[in-house]
Amino acid sequence: MIGQDTQDVKRKVISILRVLDNTADAAGARIISRELKGHGIDLTERAVRYHLKLMDERGLTEPAGKDGRRITGRGKEELRNALVLDKVGFVINKIEVLAYRTTFDPETCTGDIVINTTFFPKAKFKEALKAMRPAFKAGLCVSEFVAVAQEGERIGQAIVPPGMVGFATVCSITINGVLLKSGIPMGSRFGGILEMKDSRPHRFAELINYEGSTLDPSEIFISGKMTSVGSAATVGEGKVLANFREIPAQCCGTTTSIVTSLEKAGIRGPIAVGRTSEPVCEIPVGLNRIGIVLLGGLNPVAVAEESGISAGSTAMSGVIDYKKLVKFWDLLP
Repeated sequence: MIGQDTQDVKRKVISILRVLDNTADAAGARIISRELKGHGIDLTERAVRYHLKLMDERGLTEPAGKDGRRITGRGKEELRNALVLDKVGFVINKIEVLAYRTTFDPETCTGDIVINTTFFPKAKFKEALKAMRPAFKAGLCVSEFVAVAQEGERIGQAIVPPGMVGFATVCSITINGVLLKSGIPMGSRFGGILEMKDSRPHRFAELINYEGSTLDPSEIFISGKMTSVGSAATVGEGKVLANFREIPAQCCGTTTSIVTSLEKAGIRGPIAVGRTSEPVCEIPVGLNRIGIVLLGGLNPVAVAEESGISAGSTAMSGVIDYKKLVKFWDLLP
């Protein structure tokens, strides 16, 4: 449908469709323009209205009275079948955009942090909380702070579907963002499965390069039932979700200081840090670089899945105000 458009126009159309698909009912040009800016796309309200008019003609969107536009079935299909070229590198691009959108200040505990979002069936939510408890207790998470939303409410950039409960965990990309604001470029290389022995990181058993994947590695590993986070939490041996990052060796001192501030704010730092130019958990690093291993924010959700509780998770699903988070332990009966 949009095959003859330029790549730039295709990107804008797909981005507008994504915004509308994440909207409960309808959205106008002003809201769409604001949401697009958060994704690194600068379109004025006038430009958005121009694209929406063309999208109406193609049946991708339809007028919704004073509220603006809503996505059509044809638009949803177009979104699902977005060109492969639009998807290549999507994960790494998403990491970079969300790191940029992070405004969290660990000294004042204010600003936006990056989250992962999971939708649990309402009838299974209490059971899911119980299942996730060992992972939080063992510290196999980025933070003990979480967010919860009921059906019809917004959590991050998503609307909770009927019959579901939205559950958000802090994503490790938050650390990328805080470091970026301090001028430290943290390179995101892999998402993987990390083997734990005696409650300590041992080696990576599986790796997916962010630059070559259109899906988040954590989502792939969870759906593929490749984790044993519950075992790692209770007996100290198992396979957990983790991420491999790199920083310039010259930034080590400043990074350590920032990580200390993050930990005081309730956001855990690296589970393993290497020496300059030396491998970490058997993964080689570049010259004058330091390898860093961070736990995946979806580890607690992986335990729920291991317990037989089906859920739909989206890693790196958006940002949320830190002040909206609550401690996981406050949710338990």
